[in-house]
Amino acid sequence: MYDVRLLRAYYAGMGFEWPDWALAHLAGVEPQEVRQVLGAIRRWPRLADDSNVTVLSIWARTVDGRPLIVVTRQTDQWTWLIVGAREMRADELTVFEHWEQENR
Repeated sequence: MYDVRLLRAYYAGMGFEWPDWALAHLAGVEPQEVRQVLGAIRRWPRLADDSNVTVLSIWARTVDGRPLIVVTRQTDQWTWLIVGAREMRADELTVFEHWEQENR
């Protein structure tokens, strides 16, 4: 499916593959922050579907408290492809903080 080199890793018991193109396109987010979000104990997985592609976004905070969204796409039963990551926008952060309050 992808003709790229992949970084394979396991976080929170799930397998993740990180294609070199996705790693190269991180803007303002460090790779270790992505790993922290994927391995966070308190994370909010949110499924999104536009009828062509289904992705799972993981909303969580880094160990320093930075709110990030990491987007993944399932490639098989136990493996997810990391597509990208970014900081939450203000409106997303408001929704996330509400989720955090409800899920203490």
